[in-house]
Amino acid sequence: MQVEAISEEAGARRLAVRRHRDGASGDAVDWVAEETPVALVFNGISHAVMMATPQHLEQLAVGFALSEGIVARREEIFDVEAGFVCGGTEVRLEIAQPAFLEMKRRRRALAGRTGCGVCGVESLAMLDLAPEPIRKPAEPATPQAAAIARAAAELPGHQRLMQATGCAHAAAWCGRDGEVRMAFEDVGRHNALDKLIGWLSLDDISAGDGFVFLSSRASYELVRKAARVNIPMLATISAPTALAVEIARRAGVTLASFCRRDGFVEYTADNARA
Repeated sequence: MQVEAISEEAGARRLAVRRHRDGASGDAVDWVAEETPVALVFNGISHAVMMATPQHLEQLAVGFALSEGIVARREEIFDVEAGFVCGGTEVRLEIAQPAFLEMKRRRRALAGRTGCGVCGVESLAMLDLAPEPIRKPAEPATPQAAAIARAAAELPGHQRLMQATGCAHAAAWCGRDGEVRMAFEDVGRHNALDKLIGWLSLDDISAGDGFVFLSSRASYELVRKAARVNIPMLATISAPTALAVEIARRAGVTLASFCRRDGFVEYTADNARA
């Protein structure tokens, strides 16, 4: 698939640079990914500020609310509105009162950063390392070599921001056959996944109808987010951490990493348990 040209509205900015290569120098223009503070405000109270690519922010906010367990269901989110304020972006969500009261009880002072999803957690007990088992889809989420090969082949064609800047992660929704049906990009891998989760929820797409393919490693937080919204299978280009594998096994999420056109490593198969 041919990658479409990037634009200023697509999360990147053109900058004048001086390029040095093979002993020669010259003026040039380069595309650089945007990174801006995004505040998530729940029922009038600012809950989290993260650095993100300023695209698909309503999906980011909804996905964050679901994947962080602030709300248990999309129906608990009544309204979402994004707007520019104070040099950044604010996304305001109105959520059900019981969910809001619970959020305040276990509130996190979360000063979000591009590469870290737990910065600001107030205590180790808040990490939530004991997920409930996910609801299993009607068909088992068994990784198929052909599906993963197709996803790995198609994903680059959906990474416009990465192709232009070299500075973005992608989270893609794939059908059971590996077709990439939607992809979201962001400078933060956690944000990219939250955008995808928000899109799945807002478009009322069943998480059991496919799998998520990530252009990153499989960290604990990514697997935990997937488990909270009942995503049955997570495939990643890079390696998992041991904790990510443990969380996936506890939750019943199928985890495949080192996914390439010619193969992958399955970390949650029954015969893979030491």
